[in-house]
Amino acid sequence: MSPQSQTRSRLRSLVASGLAATLAGFALTSLAAPAHAANRVTPGDFTGYGFDQCVAPTQAKMNAWMEHSPFSAVGIYISGESRACRSQPNLSKSWISHQLANRWVILPITLGPQADCLDRFPRYGTDETIKPSSYKSYQAARGQGRREADKAVAAAKNLGIVPGSTLWYDLEGFNHTITSCRESAIYFLHAWTGRLHALGYVSGVYSSAGSGIKMLDDARVDRPGRFTLPDRIWIARWDGRANTSTNYIREDGWQPHSRVKQYRGGHNETWGGTTINIDSNFLDVGKGSIAGRQGLSCRGKANINLSSFPALNRRLAPSNVTAVKALQCQLTHVKLYSGAITGRYDAPTIAAINAFQRQRGIRVSVTWTKRSWVMLNSTGNYRTVKRGHTGPPVRLAQRALTAATGRYVPVTGVFDARTESVMKLWQRNLRSSDTGVLNRAAWARLRDGRY
Repeated sequence: MSPQSQTRSRLRSLVASGLAATLAGFALTSLAAPAHAANRVTPGDFTGYGFDQCVAPTQAKMNAWMEHSPFSAVGIYISGESRACRSQPNLSKSWISHQLANRWVILPITLGPQADCLDRFPRYGTDETIKPSSYKSYQAARGQGRREADKAVAAAKNLGIVPGSTLWYDLEGFNHTITSCRESAIYFLHAWTGRLHALGYVSGVYSSAGSGIKMLDDARVDRPGRFTLPDRIWIARWDGRANTSTNYIREDGWQPHSRVKQYRGGHNETWGGTTINIDSNFLDVGKGSIAGRQGLSCRGKANINLSSFPALNRRLAPSNVTAVKALQCQLTHVKLYSGAITGRYDAPTIAAINAFQRQRGIRVSVTWTKRSWVMLNSTGNYRTVKRGHTGPPVRLAQRALTAATGRYVPVTGVFDARTESVMKLWQRNLRSSDTGVLNRAAWARLRDGRY
């Protein structure tokens, strides 16, 4: 088995054992167990946008950004004596459990000892740098790496971040051409990763594309098997491209789904009237955002995931039997039609159509319009959805956006790049800000049949 295959196998095992431990722990607790007892493994399976900020934002800011921003992942510093935000007034078990319950993906970061050749550290004078001595294969650096892993796990457990979750080490950019500096850093990370594995957590490393990440990738290719490499990498490369690629490293490493890229450095963004200074990231982790497919419905008698939703009346319906079946099926779901799924635009179907029209306050007619399709397709669970989200609300969004724009959005249950693009088109058509976020206000416009 190749080193990469071994890494993926170990990662799957760690994540699975973390989930099992979490579920077992939950089963043994009383009904009065604190919220963090049921926390899920993070990051889980996700492909989408994230941000990081040194100080964990307030709950009000997190709520506003979940509702209005395109971000669904947040990086926060939980440990490390060299971090700029040693004081974290908002960070607590409750903060972590609230974010996880509100569907945030959390990236817990440690910033401890840094490379010996980096002149910005030690930051405070009392914090360590990585010891460059090569004595016994950088024994001192390896000891530091193990100790930082112990501290990170202790901090994670205190915050309710469960085993199987990924803990990230922040190794700031340094001159990787200096042998002692590079070798002590990679042995430090080798020990960090090994110790995290022993403690049941997944190892991640953040660093600049041209130094720390290049160092790891070169070790992967040129010295296979010599080091215990991190399971996931977080690439700092401020090229403005929201993806996980960079020409500093090879494309095959940590693929698929084991990369994060910080593609924009510190800047202010305002969403929902709330401003935060952030770095911007794109994540592709776990299995990526995935959801089971849903095709035929009404006991297999109708496909409601159409590529187009045509207007229907007595004249047009005979040439659109599939669309009539989809209509009958969806009217059955909203309890307005109880007949057979025949594809015939008959009296019972028209009666159900008229009942829907009266219910929604639109003109009663024998014609089923584009607006009616948009209304019907957006009837259901109105949870805010955006890039990376999955599940039934996303399927609703995909059908509704196809009806509203005439641009086919495959109903995958994953809010992917295609869904985001058509969402932005719909927002522009309505002269709204094209955020790509389908929040409560946007759902209200879809339910009103706006297109």
